[in-house]
Amino acid sequence: MKQRIAFALFTAAAAFIAACGQTSGGNKPPQEQIDVVSIRSELLQIARAEQTYLVMHSSYGSLEDLQNEKLLADAPDRRGYTFALSINGTDGFVVTAAPADQGKANWPTLTVDQTQQISEKPKAE
Repeated sequence: MKQRIAFALFTAAAAFIAACGQTSGGNKPPQEQIDVVSIRSELLQIARAEQTYLVMHSSYGSLEDLQNEKLLADAPDRRGYTFALSINGTDGFVVTAAPADQGKANWPTLTVDQTQQISEKPKAE
């Protein structure tokens, strides 16, 4: 009798451990959660800095120019994104935040321009 109870407990424990070790998708790792709140904030900070720089210099400036004028923080936390700035004279600019690792195809690419409106390009599936 004790052996049957012990065997039943062992079997139940083994089943529980096996069930806990599985993810809902089989052996796939859980999906990575992408937090782009800080990236959006950084894009808006750059857009505001560009507007200030435009007033000061009658043109838009590079990211380096904005840092030299102390309009941007020196080392923001960009959380796996690279930022690129494209300037169109005094007509406008576009700042693009793209995943630094091309293996992160599920991460969105974000942009902001002189209107300070952020756009999010769909994630590559």
